[in-house]
Amino acid sequence: MRVVLAPMEGVADASMRQLLSSCGGYDWCVTEFIRVTDVALPDKVFYKYCPELHEQGLIAGHTPVRVQLLGQHPGPMAENAIRAIELGSHGLDLNFGCPSNTVTGSCGGASMLKAPQSIYDVVSEVRKAIPKQHVVSAKIRLGWENKDDCFDIVQAVQEAGATELTIHARTKLDGYKAPAHWHYIKQVKQQFSIPIIANGEVWNRENYLQCKEASACEDVMIGRGALTIPNLAKVVRGEEAPLSWPGVVELLIRYSQHEITSEKAKYYQSRVKQWLRYLSGYYTEADDLFRNIRVLKDTHSIVEQIRLQQSKF
Repeated sequence: MRVVLAPMEGVADASMRQLLSSCGGYDWCVTEFIRVTDVALPDKVFYKYCPELHEQGLIAGHTPVRVQLLGQHPGPMAENAIRAIELGSHGLDLNFGCPSNTVTGSCGGASMLKAPQSIYDVVSEVRKAIPKQHVVSAKIRLGWENKDDCFDIVQAVQEAGATELTIHARTKLDGYKAPAHWHYIKQVKQQFSIPIIANGEVWNRENYLQCKEASACEDVMIGRGALTIPNLAKVVRGEEAPLSWPGVVELLIRYSQHEITSEKAKYYQSRVKQWLRYLSGYYTEADDLFRNIRVLKDTHSIVEQIRLQQSKF
């Protein structure tokens, strides 16, 4: 069983990856996507999205990080993939699943699900460019609109030589609406030999077991659920109960201490409120805290409210 932290755009940046991986249980994490157009990106872009490259591509010396690229041009994708590996990425991931209208409007992410040949072209070029000892993975959805398109898409990925594949068990038009159609993954596994990682609607241990049965996948990638229960990787493994609220508050304080001194300090207020909305899905105390800070406009007042929670324990 392998558990992977999903590449959540605008959410799972380096500080969040570090925080969640500190709870344990992840085999590796995937970065937010790096957008590739038709040029070779400077090294500073890779370091911006994956500062772990300064540390041999590891979080806290133990959790590997895999750079994810998003783009539709095979040549530039391969060129930038090579550079990511040279800088220390633990494998290379290709994004064919992002449903954002901004991304799909420029022919990236999930828009490529409409043309499996274009996916084949990108994966094939990247695979040929990167030495065989390095993993080339891809992340897809079941299709743009028609779930049955997943078979042609997976065939393209496998024939192009990808090492493994993550399937988010929804279409682009499904967005993030429940349910996730895990049974399609099982049908894919029956037809293809490429290793599959299941993704979508895993919020707790019970969901994981349901996903495992329906998809015939032991390996799982978790995304929004990890923001709701910070130690979800350990929970789905059956090794721990969900983190206590005092434990969550400690993480919130650590997160705040880092964010308010980082280059992203101006985003702290919106980001911590966003995280509390996710945490509210499991912790009623998080909803109360969110209501307390919702109208606050300055960072100091928000941090004080979080510290006030700690003083109650």
